[in-house]
Amino acid sequence: MSDGFDTEFWPTEVKLKKAEKAVEIVFDNGRRFVLPAEYLRVESPSAEVQGHGPSQKKIVAGRAHVGIMALEPVGNYAIRIKFDDLHDTGIFSWRYLYELGERQTELWQAYLDAIAAQGLSREPKRRQ
Repeated sequence: MSDGFDTEFWPTEVKLKKAEKAVEIVFDNGRRFVLPAEYLRVESPSAEVQGHGPSQKKIVAGRAHVGIMALEPVGNYAIRIKFDDLHDTGIFSWRYLYELGERQTELWQAYLDAIAAQGLSREPKRRQ
């Protein structure tokens, strides 16, 4: 049984691209993904975003300009991403990062559809 932290493909390179607000990850099968900070933030594996089951996933809006302050290794199976909105509770396993790369177009479109359906925006709310 999988605990979610086992992996089929291992990263050979993980780069924080602060200026581009993205993480670039290359896996040992040659696949390379550039995952934008906003995408990683709204798909964070944290309970705050995912809830405690698929039906509890929360839509995180207003993160169009979120950046990444740091990447921290978690054992040999994951990284913790510290976002500049101070979210840092998600542990991104290599398996999850690979899945986010493989399914980026599909998951991003589902996110855009969900925020539109709820009348939300990718842009942060303006302070008055």
